[in-house]
Order: sequence, then C-alpha cells, then structure tokens
Amino acid sequence: MEANKIIIRPLLTEKSYSGIANKVYTFVVAKNAGKIEIKKAVEQLFDVKVKKVNTVIVKGYKKVQNTKAGRTVGKTSDYKKAIVTLTAESKTIAFFDSLS
Repeated sequence: MEANKIIIRPLLTEKSYSGIANKVYTFVVAKNAGKIEIKKAVEQLFDVKVKKVNTVIVKGYKKVQNTKAGRTVGKTSDYKKAIVTLTAESKTIAFFDSLS
C-alpha cells in the first residue's frame, strides 16, 4: 500500500493533544494496515524516526434520531487508530506544532 493511503488523517482529541509535547501522535489509519506498514508510512511522509506504534480498532456507536416520519436508527463507522511514538532525537511533525 502507498503511504498516503495508509495514513488517512490525524485524530485530534483532547487526549491526543496532551501527547504532542511528548512526541506521541494519533492517526486514523487503514483497517488492513499493520504496525510495520504504519511505521514505514509515518517515517516516509513526515521524515521522522518512529520508536513504537500502538493500534486499536474503535467500534462505531448507534445514533438514534427522532423525526416526524418516525424513529431513524443508524451506526457510525468502525475505524482503526494508531498511536505513534517518535524517538527522542527525532524532529517533531510540523502539522502538530501549530496545535500545541
């Protein structure tokens, strides 16, 4: 897989903001990507050295909406999240520098 198809987008939450100072970044990644592929993709896209990668599949949740026509039930999509830790001597990712 190509690097830009593995890393879909950064995941910006309160918890992920707290890790930016320690060079810990969170991304939404392709569901079929492994840890080694994610590591190579981050190193290639951002020109950094990755220390470790943790992954978790986040389950979607049910959403209920009451309308005039009745009750509509839906579900959000499942996605895979990667928490990437960079080495101490590695430079930071420029995109996240403006957020902290």
